[in-house]
Amino acid sequence: MTDTEQHSSATDPALLDALREHVQGGLPTTIADLSALVRLPSVSWSAFDPANVRASAEAVAEFARSTGVFGADDVRIVRSAIQGATADVADGDDAALGQPAVLAVRPARNGKPTVMLYAHHDVQPQGDEALWETPPFEPTLRGDRLYGRGASDDKAGVMTHIASLRALHAQFGDDLDLGVVLFVEGEEEFGSRSFLTFLREQKEHLAADVIVVADSDNWSAEVPSITVSLRGNVTFKLTLTTLEHASHSGMFGGAAPDAMIPMVRLLASLHDDDGSVAVEGLTSYEADVPDRSEDELATDAALLPGVRPVGRGAVLSRMWFQPSITVTGMDVPSVANASNTLLPTVSARVSVRIAPGQDAAEAAAAVERHLRAHIPFGAHLEISEPDAGDGFLVDTAGWAVQEARVAMREGWGNEAVEQGIGGSIPFVSDLAAEFPEAQILVTGVEDPDTRAHSPNESQHLGVLHRAIASETILLARLATRG
Repeated sequence: MTDTEQHSSATDPALLDALREHVQGGLPTTIADLSALVRLPSVSWSAFDPANVRASAEAVAEFARSTGVFGADDVRIVRSAIQGATADVADGDDAALGQPAVLAVRPARNGKPTVMLYAHHDVQPQGDEALWETPPFEPTLRGDRLYGRGASDDKAGVMTHIASLRALHAQFGDDLDLGVVLFVEGEEEFGSRSFLTFLREQKEHLAADVIVVADSDNWSAEVPSITVSLRGNVTFKLTLTTLEHASHSGMFGGAAPDAMIPMVRLLASLHDDDGSVAVEGLTSYEADVPDRSEDELATDAALLPGVRPVGRGAVLSRMWFQPSITVTGMDVPSVANASNTLLPTVSARVSVRIAPGQDAAEAAAAVERHLRAHIPFGAHLEISEPDAGDGFLVDTAGWAVQEARVAMREGWGNEAVEQGIGGSIPFVSDLAAEFPEAQILVTGVEDPDTRAHSPNESQHLGVLHRAIASETILLARLATRG
């Protein structure tokens, strides 16, 4: 029997029963701690109070100490320089530092592997509070779901790691030989601007054989997933200007081009008539996908009656392996404040998801070429605030993936589905570049009804329980691995 086959067999039944009991017993505390984290509005965007992110980091650090896995001095709150801002940091510019991350390290002993557990404690802004059925930062239990901003993305990921470590310590105590690195980032929702600096500064402490990223979703509330592909992303602010100043629309309308006319036409050029992306140079990735009908898509994505899906090809290929372009915001007068004037300038926020395997810089250049080639009426075009991240393809042949499959089967009661994700987690490719020998497992606590980033985000508590159980089993298997 090979080493992989030996360690991909079922977990010892007595150990499995003990681990499940530890997880079940700790669940009320886990939910209470998750609720406490949700009450902290840790939005990492620059327009929001950074004190809330700091308070969230301090709470996570205290939870890390409570696991018993780390000594008091092994848990630190760390801030690193934003990329390109090192010189400013040397001059004491606090604004040049990223948001606080939590780092806790327990070295491996007796030849056991080391696992890094990643999650992030910052959250998206709440958006329009009127669209929330309950206050966004007051955790509210309705049925089997806990509602609140960050309840799932990614504070449930944080608590999955914390709860798993608590259960692991309850089982092994101080005899635990597994190396553990807990890394909880504080600015994932704001572009992970200091991530690379942090990795390089802390590389000695972060080195691991296995990296578990708890920031993805699951096939359903009953079926777990291992994420095997991620799309990359390119985002930027697009500004078109046609006039030196606003003018009366009745006086000059029909002859002078207001900025909205070329903006609408330029944005429309990004898609074909069927909604597929029409930018030359953006590529697709070819791979088989499970079947999902357009009717299922309509239900999962909440399409209104009569609204048709966009794109072509298999539904999941469109979502996982093809590029997409979304206009996520525009700077224009509101309807309530509209006046009869020609707009001199209009700006839009454009989000491009790129296929796994395509270089993000190459994709950004292709989009810019398209925009500059299709400018209507000679409008002046500016691209600013760019951000980009590569996609990722997970190597599923390693022993860690086999261990994760067993742990998920035993923790969920169902086999894990290997799935792609239409969203982007750009830092995964950064982790792979800095730690090329590490095996990366992308897991998560979300399900199709989570509504991450949207109003009424929620965490299914059954999914949380099963995610903790499977991660605890995985860690125990790694701790007993030869």
